[in-house]
Amino acid sequence: MNSIFGVKVMEDYIRMCHDGVRQGWHERNGGNLTYRMKEEEVAECRPYFKAEPGPWVELGVQADNLKGEYFISTGSGKFLQNVGLEPQNSICIVEINDKGDSYRIVWGLENGGRPTSEFPTHFMNHSVRKRVTNGANRVIYHAHTPYVIALTYVLPLKAEVFTRMLWKSATECCVVFPGGVGVVPWMVPGGPEIAKATCVLMEKYDAAIWSFHGLFVSGPDFDTAFGLMHTIEKAAQIASIALAANGGKAPRQMITDDNIRAIGRDFGVELNEEILNYQPEPDEIFC
Repeated sequence: MNSIFGVKVMEDYIRMCHDGVRQGWHERNGGNLTYRMKEEEVAECRPYFKAEPGPWVELGVQADNLKGEYFISTGSGKFLQNVGLEPQNSICIVEINDKGDSYRIVWGLENGGRPTSEFPTHFMNHSVRKRVTNGANRVIYHAHTPYVIALTYVLPLKAEVFTRMLWKSATECCVVFPGGVGVVPWMVPGGPEIAKATCVLMEKYDAAIWSFHGLFVSGPDFDTAFGLMHTIEKAAQIASIALAANGGKAPRQMITDDNIRAIGRDFGVELNEEILNYQPEPDEIFC
C-alpha cells in the first residue's frame, strides 16, 4: 500500500462523498460527512499521519464517551465534488483529546483549514448515537436534499406528519426507518442551538429533517447511512410529485395504516407506535 488512499475506510469515505454529489445534494460547499473510526482503521492510517500534528483546538462542547476517538471529516468551506480529486486538501482525520473537548488534525487539509463548521454539531450527535446504539453508529451525514427541503415549506413541521407522509409514499420506507424521522425547526446552521435540538431528536430517531435546510442522518456504516438518506429523499420526491399532480390535495388512494402494520409484521420490524397511532389534524394532508 503506497498511500492512505489505499486504505478501505478512506476509499469508502471518498466514494460516499462522490455518491452524494452525483445525487445533486451538495451544491458548492453544501453538506458534510463525519465518520468515527475503528481502532484497526486508525492503525492502518497511522503510518500516513503528519509528523507533527496540528495544534489542539477547543470544540466548545465536550463528550466523555468520545475521548481519544479519531474522526474523518470534510473540511470547512470545501466542496464535496473535490473530495475525489484532491482528498488531501478536502478532508482530514482529527484526534480528540483525553478530555473530550478539543481536536487536532493528524492528516489532511494540507493547504490549511479546519473540519466542517458543523463539526461540533456532528460531535455532539456522535456522542448521542454512540451511547444509544451501544457504539454501533459511526456515520453522521448531512446533505441538502431538495425534495425534503421543499416539503418543509408545505407540511406542518412535526415528526408525526413527516414520518407518516414518508412511510405512505413508498412501501419500503417503514422498513428502512421504522423509528421515524424527527423535525428541527429552522435554526442558524453550525450553532449550539441546532446542535442541541438535533441531539434531542437523535435520542430516538436515526434521521432529523432540518427545516428549509436539509437532512441529517446517522448509521453504523457508509452504505446504511447513505441508503437512509437516499430512501427518505426519494420518498419526499414521490410525495411532492403526488401532491403537485393532485393540486395539493390528499391523494385519492394511499398506503393505509393497516398496510404499514402488515409490512412491519411480515418484515419483523418494530414500528414507532406513537407515530402510527397519531391522529392527523384536518390540514395535515397526505398522512
